[in-house]
Amino acid sequence: MAEAKKRKAPAPQETYKTGPERVRFAETHEWASVDKGVVSVGISEYAVRELRDITYVDLPQVGESVTMGDPFGEVESVKTVAELVSPCDGEVVAVNDAVVDNPAVLGKDPYGDGWLIKIKAADPDQLDELMTHEEYESFLEDEAAGEDEDEEEEEEEDFSDDDEEEEF
Repeated sequence: MAEAKKRKAPAPQETYKTGPERVRFAETHEWASVDKGVVSVGISEYAVRELRDITYVDLPQVGESVTMGDPFGEVESVKTVAELVSPCDGEVVAVNDAVVDNPAVLGKDPYGDGWLIKIKAADPDQLDELMTHEEYESFLEDEAAGEDEDEEEEEEEDFSDDDEEEEF
């Protein structure tokens, strides 16, 4: 027990590295964590899994302005190209060149070394509009259920199309 008392709490700038429980999420699968008015932004582990083999990351330059809800870059994979959407208004104060140089970093540590940009937030309270980890997990479940329903509807349409063809 004495050893446990010697452990130090993580430094505030490192708290986002502990996992998705400490960040907020957008419906577009970006995560955001704020520390002293600076917002670290990345993409969720779910997004990384869905994109699969990420081959290219395009990020803004330091000093560029970003607007909440507007694209600030792209992530390309063998499968698709996905826009990155800003979780708040502000100015880009840091870009993670390690991710640009080696997109595989995203797959290894999306909530730590895989951060994309840091934004000096014009209004950090904008992050209150994002989902907590629990809300995001529920959102993903609802999204998956919606996809299952869409697939069932497509299958039903396929069967009804077959019936129509038989009528002719």
